[in-house]
Amino acid sequence: MKIGFIGLGNVGAKLAGSLLRNGFDLTVRDVDQNLTDQFKSSGAKVANSGRELAEQVDLIITSLPSLKVSAEVMEAEDGVLKGLSKNKIWLEMSTTDEAEVKRIGEKVISKNATPLDGPVSGGCHRAATGNIAIFVGGERKAFEKILPVLTVMGRKVLHTGELGTASTLKVITNYLASVHLVALGEAWTVAKKSNLDLEKTFKGIAASSGNSFVHETESQVILNGSYNINFTMDLVLKDTGLFDDLAKKLNAPLEISPKVVEIFKDGQKKYGSRAWSSMIVKRMEDLNNIDFRAKGFPDELIDNEPEEKGYEI
Repeated sequence: MKIGFIGLGNVGAKLAGSLLRNGFDLTVRDVDQNLTDQFKSSGAKVANSGRELAEQVDLIITSLPSLKVSAEVMEAEDGVLKGLSKNKIWLEMSTTDEAEVKRIGEKVISKNATPLDGPVSGGCHRAATGNIAIFVGGERKAFEKILPVLTVMGRKVLHTGELGTASTLKVITNYLASVHLVALGEAWTVAKKSNLDLEKTFKGIAASSGNSFVHETESQVILNGSYNINFTMDLVLKDTGLFDDLAKKLNAPLEISPKVVEIFKDGQKKYGSRAWSSMIVKRMEDLNNIDFRAKGFPDELIDNEPEEKGYEI
């Protein structure tokens, strides 16, 4: 199977890297030539447009930063849709919403191709080693056809149902991660002002009912002071906004979600759109004139688990 990958950003480059590392026939596309040159030097082919890429491969994967960019890549005059034909598969791995992936999905179907949405979860450090989780929505037959590809990019792969269900689940999980991160800022504030040993506090939370994936990962770079989680404020705002908008469409009044959106908007205003998302806890550090530093924590997360072939859960 020939694979085309569009979008070589923080996550996309790592997913595409897993494909190349495992011997897949890979063609890449990105607006940053430095990124495509790196893949070319490692054996990948480079396409000059989305249309050219789609014409040359069987599976087209997109991993892009926003709904707007995804739409442009797909619908441009020389975009992916122009190069689609019968039996080709489009896998949208960007974080998007159900309505948008279905809208573009209809156009993919009109080309006799098959649309799937396949967002990932678990952090850039796990994407780098092929150990990230992948949710996939869409036709089961197409899912099974590309499962050997999915199990190279990810460890745990879940078929969530019809097209769009994976994107909805991803938005929910990202919302929960954002809530946990905001809560950690307050937890670390109370721990610091109580004069607790922060290294021991980290271990205590990790061993308790208050533990979370966010604590196990992001607390480490918070305590280091680098905040480097390879994910930025603007992307969190996109994700929390998608969740909040979805709740409004469903006429589901929420209490925590609007406040989380407000907090991240304030964080973006204070520290910038491209600040690491874990810097949201710095609002509490600044407000209380403290810091959450502790010795022995890394400045960037590295996945130490061995790379293993993934499987469907």
